[in-house]
Amino acid sequence: MDLSTEPLLALRGASKRFVKSLDTAARIANLLGANAKEEVVHAVDAVDLTVRRGEVVGLVGESGCGKSTLGRMAVGLHGLSSGTRRWKGEDIDQLAPAERRARQLGIQMIFQDPYASLNPRMRVLDIVGEAPVAHKLITAREQPGYVEALLQRVGLDPAVLRRFPHQFSGGQRARVGIARALAVQPEFLVCDEAVAALDVSIQAQVLNLFIRLRDELNLTYLFISHDLGVVRHLSDRVVIMYLGRVVESAPADAVFARPNHPYSQALLASAPKLEARKTQFFAVRGEIPSPLNPPAGCHFHPRCPHAMPRCSVEKPVLKEVSPAHFSACHLNDQH
Repeated sequence: MDLSTEPLLALRGASKRFVKSLDTAARIANLLGANAKEEVVHAVDAVDLTVRRGEVVGLVGESGCGKSTLGRMAVGLHGLSSGTRRWKGEDIDQLAPAERRARQLGIQMIFQDPYASLNPRMRVLDIVGEAPVAHKLITAREQPGYVEALLQRVGLDPAVLRRFPHQFSGGQRARVGIARALAVQPEFLVCDEAVAALDVSIQAQVLNLFIRLRDELNLTYLFISHDLGVVRHLSDRVVIMYLGRVVESAPADAVFARPNHPYSQALLASAPKLEARKTQFFAVRGEIPSPLNPPAGCHFHPRCPHAMPRCSVEKPVLKEVSPAHFSACHLNDQH
């Protein structure tokens, strides 16, 4: 693994806000004296994230925490409401549109639902081979041979070249999605729950494929998942998100052995285990944490039993609590 000093991808202060505008009825009501306001969802809130060349970063958190939105921001599918996105040290969003599109070929995404992300009216030949022809990486004449080689690389028989997505199993469709992402020769893959929809045995095969492709093609991954076992198996470093913010970042072994943030501890404690015993962390409330039910010690919740006065007015920032281990919790200031 080649981890250079300059991050391959760096998000600085990245935020994403989704605004639901007022409809006609609400605007008319405002003219009559109502006080209807636009609804704003802060999906991602001032996140700093760096990924170095050759690294596999696991991004974890519960559903709704903003991890998929952050992945789409990294790949450029969602624009940033604020903050910067740097690719190889360059602020990619400040480039001219044509130049930005060319740079973004190096960052591709693999989606959670392989069937929904594949055009049902297109054959594999075109699903995988359309983009490299459009971006002039190959000629139309070279397309069949190029796609056949990609299919072989991801473990598919080249004879499926002219099949449609509905003619494949879930695992095969996942491999088609991986081949499509590799078709434009990227350096960085954002994998958004890429194995979540697969059977456990197929998950293992696809995860091994990711590991092999990383070694063969020198790929870098941002691997988004809620499956802690998958993240532990695949990642060099783990980043934990909660309510749109990064609350902990550390090497994978450190996070699983010594989680620092209260939410990280709750998340790991709630992971399924074969042992039939009650998790002590939830002995008081007996519930798994969520945005509506934060864990004890979480600064996001006014009833936090460990909360200090400044928690309600000052968001904690990531601080190094041990070498290469960062956590965002005011409790660390007491040590």
